[in-house]
Amino acid sequence: MANRVKNVNGIEVALTDAEQAQLEKEEAEYAKGALGRELNWLRTVRNNILKETDYMGNSDVTMSDAWKTYRQQMRDITTGLDTVAKVQEKMKFDEKTKTHVNFPTKPS
Repeated sequence: MANRVKNVNGIEVALTDAEQAQLEKEEAEYAKGALGRELNWLRTVRNNILKETDYMGNSDVTMSDAWKTYRQQMRDITTGLDTVAKVQEKMKFDEKTKTHVNFPTKPS
């Protein structure tokens, strides 16, 4: 396979073998971190959703069992997610309803 090209002063120039090898090494290292990046994004979304219900933990509020279950399900949302595809499936978002369709359902 031919080496990729780079742009030098408006001219496409083939990468040297050393440049090509370095690029492939960097891409492989980046790919290894994909699951971690996806999980971090999921945790950020989850944490923001949980923050919206933190007031339920105040001493003057009695949290229902439904809310306790929902919050626990949200905290456990990353359990079993060991591939990028699984995380992306969990993160599916419906633009019409503005919800993550595979997240636990918030009690009413």
